Amino acid sequence: MSQPMTTQEIVTAASASMQGEGDIRTRVHDLTLRALRERRLEASEVRAVVRSVAEGVSLGAERRTGEVREALTAAISGLDAALLKAAQATHLALQEMISQGKDFTAQDLQPALEDLKITEQAFLDTLNQVAEATGGRIKQEFKAAVDHARNSGTGTGATVKASLSELSGRISATLQAGKSSGQEAAQTVTSRLAALASGILAGMADALHEKSQKK
Repeated sequence: MSQPMTTQEIVTAASASMQGEGDIRTRVHDLTLRALRERRLEASEVRAVVRSVAEGVSLGAERRTGEVREALTAAISGLDAALLKAAQATHLALQEMISQGKDFTAQDLQPALEDLKITEQAFLDTLNQVAEATGGRIKQEFKAAVDHARNSGTGTGATVKASLSELSGRISATLQAGKSSGQEAAQTVTSRLAALASGILAGMADALHEKSQKK
């Protein structure tokens, strides 16, 4: 795994992605995906990346001339698309771990499912917190863009809902019920899941890059 971008590097790059013409959505998506793939795919790390990108987007919006809400909406869409990939990677990692179910109980996987369940809400709440901290006209434009995403639904939210339905059924059918094996087991499950999901996300990102290069 390459050296992760620092918080300031993410903020600076996200701010720059809001400048000039071109596809803001793609620039923000690619930046977010890069920042995510350089980290372990844990809930705290995902939230930290979302916050850093959102703060950079906010700073970049303040420096834009002309329309802002459309640019912010595009940036949020790019963030959402990258977060969707992270949710898909976590889903695939959970599928693989369920297939190795002899190592833990259904209860051991519950924290991971809870983290996945709140992914969309945490995403929108983080954006709203950044919007609230923004000043001037950008605050209202940012909040309007976040409200639009909340009201219309995100791709991440739809993917997570489908994932939870499928995974819950597989867990019930495959893993034994019962109490968790303990705090150590839960930490082991979380660590294994994060490492596995990170590898899957890296592979997805590489595939997307190759596809883009061919085009």
